[in-house]
Amino acid sequence: MAGPLDGVRVIDLSTVMYGPYCTMILGEMGADIIKVEPPSGDITRQVGESRTPGMASGFLGKGRNKRSLALDLKQEAAREALYKFVATADVFIHNIRPRAAARLGIDYDTIKSYRPDIVYCAAVGFLPDGPYAERPAYDDLIQGMSGLAWLQGQVTGEPRYAPSVIADKTSGLFALYAVMMALFHRERTGEGQKVDVGMFESFASFVLPEHMQGRTYDPPTRPAGYQRLLTKNRRPYPTRDGHICALPYIDRHWRRLFELTDQAELADDPRFVDMANRTRNIDVLYGILGEILLTKTTEEWLDLFAENDIPGAKMHSLEDLFDDPHLEAVNFFGNEDHPTEGRLKHIRPPIRMSKSKPGPGRPAEHTGQSTRDLLRQAGMSDAEIDTLIANRAAGEHAEG
Repeated sequence: MAGPLDGVRVIDLSTVMYGPYCTMILGEMGADIIKVEPPSGDITRQVGESRTPGMASGFLGKGRNKRSLALDLKQEAAREALYKFVATADVFIHNIRPRAAARLGIDYDTIKSYRPDIVYCAAVGFLPDGPYAERPAYDDLIQGMSGLAWLQGQVTGEPRYAPSVIADKTSGLFALYAVMMALFHRERTGEGQKVDVGMFESFASFVLPEHMQGRTYDPPTRPAGYQRLLTKNRRPYPTRDGHICALPYIDRHWRRLFELTDQAELADDPRFVDMANRTRNIDVLYGILGEILLTKTTEEWLDLFAENDIPGAKMHSLEDLFDDPHLEAVNFFGNEDHPTEGRLKHIRPPIRMSKSKPGPGRPAEHTGQSTRDLLRQAGMSDAEIDTLIANRAAGEHAEG
């Protein structure tokens, strides 16, 4: 079955995680993704576990549903080949800084001269009209610049990065919705446009909302920071035999928990009587909660919470996710037989649409695996393709 984006062609020059995460989802929904990478291959082909050179785990997941076109865009002949595809494309996305993009001939003005209604997405570190526009940007840097690492330090005493490339993936989702809105605009008006998505701005807008607090007002009434999230006592709580994630939240949750633990008087304590007072005294309250949860096993608490509609969950390790009964029931993980890498597990799209189904899957390709086929489709002869490859302006995967 064709996916909801069947017929949409995307030229993807992005690398690492930010842009590729966006185009991975576009591909899952049926878009035709042409991944343009240097003949040496995308750098993430070297990241993680690997059975075959250039096909590491860091690439296999986000490389699915993409055809690899290997071009050295520093060579004019390769750029001319690229422009043949631009003329047939709906979306062009890259994560190259503005000056470098212009040097490579992939700036917006150049690209739209080949396809005037193109949706051109610059998924870059910083929006182009600010002083940081030409700075390099990586996940760790953006976690630090956005305030997230500082927030971690407020809780733990030491600034830390989250152990996930959360800034990259969040920004990839911002790029995804920006591209989809621009496609919707084009569908209505026939107009293409340039879409700038700054990683710094995207992630700062993700981190800040609940922490605006007194900075919501001008002049500010107090510094930014949401107290409930900044207490050291907000954590998975130890139980008698493990840990539990517990979040009594509204008045009813707390009152029932206090009743269950023979501490009903705490529900009428002025410090905890409503949301506003609980927030002001959250460190003390979560300290009490931690003491309460030490008195039973994790399963005992989970049963009590379920019976009384108090939010709670088991704390999973990463390995636990692969055996989670809910994820199994909703077919969260899929399997495929890769032509060279064997049996692989992948994450299926975490959404359900009653009419529009995800597009058919195709395994991640080796660097340049589709170069020759794509260039033929663009109208180039085998002799012209051979010349590009001989001059290393293009690359192809050698079978075997």
